[in-house]
Amino acid sequence: MSHQESGAAAPRVVVAGGHSAGHIEPAMNFADALRRLEPTAEITALGTIRGLDTTLIPARGYPLELIPPAPLPRTLNRALLRTPGKLRESVLAAGAVLDRVGAEVVVGFGGYVAMPAYLAAGKRGVPIVVHEANARPGVANRLAARMTTHVFTASPNVPLAHATAIGIPLRPAITGLDRPALRDAARQRFGLRPDAPVLMVTGGSQGAGTINAAVSGAAASLRAAGVQVLHITGPRHSVEVPDGDPPYVVVPYVHDMQYAYAAADFVICRSGAMTCAELAAAGLPAAYVPLPLRGGEQRLNAEPVVAAGGALLVDDADLDPAWIVDTLIPVLTDPERIAVMSARASAAGAPDADVAQAGHVLTAVAERRGVASG
Repeated sequence: MSHQESGAAAPRVVVAGGHSAGHIEPAMNFADALRRLEPTAEITALGTIRGLDTTLIPARGYPLELIPPAPLPRTLNRALLRTPGKLRESVLAAGAVLDRVGAEVVVGFGGYVAMPAYLAAGKRGVPIVVHEANARPGVANRLAARMTTHVFTASPNVPLAHATAIGIPLRPAITGLDRPALRDAARQRFGLRPDAPVLMVTGGSQGAGTINAAVSGAAASLRAAGVQVLHITGPRHSVEVPDGDPPYVVVPYVHDMQYAYAAADFVICRSGAMTCAELAAAGLPAAYVPLPLRGGEQRLNAEPVVAAGGALLVDDADLDPAWIVDTLIPVLTDPERIAVMSARASAAGAPDADVAQAGHVLTAVAERRGVASG
């Protein structure tokens, strides 16, 4: 029974997950799941003009309220809470939004937008629900985990207080993907053959020069081994590969990634939290090449599925055409090994994180109403 059917007012939820696609995508996937569970829910997204918020959030159909960005230090200390000026301005702006929409819960995914939302919610006694996608939490979520017991993470062993591992909220198009059923149509869409194995190459939304150079540099060897390639270069990159058979297809960007996943047998890519979660949900084995920046946090994202036997791990510095030839091609041409890795990748996935988190948020609203009316 929905809130409306039971005569209760619609739950009023503010989602704070802006700046990067890694924050925005799980926030929007959670919001979509909340609407499926509770169609009357009034959901408002907080964002800033600094990142991708103004592009990605309205496209998903949610009202966006902009607040001034507040840059965050990498460490959590008293100086952070005393940061004058910008953070204070952002907290006041976030608070004004919470008051205007009558927020009953703030759901934060970390980053620039979440910190002011958490502090404004804390001042008002509005419940906070936290989701941390990365293996190494950011400063906003480390603070928020001290302010609430509703803390959810992508994987176990994330060092946050009160943490429960649920996975990352993903799109149903990914979690409900039947790769074998869609394979032929997906391969046709990209001009790939139905039979030979397909390696999908991606460096994330921006592309990755190291990955592009290593795979394109091994194009002749891949072709000689009978391996097809779907190479998503990223909009700022391009690679030159001679025509031949089997196909080596180069595209700058793919909007509906479920088709790329359905076409592929194996992936080589960075190990951002969303990428790791989507590939596990799709049951796709991968060679993960962690971004060598940020203290190696991308390596931590890949470690659980690597340990489960569903992926390989290669350092950016070690990735070159010779690695593709010596290490990757023997895997790509071994259907039994790919099948085993696929099953192990699937076992590491968490396909229902969006609905799980939406359920927890509705519970938090119900608890708050119970306290208010008690």
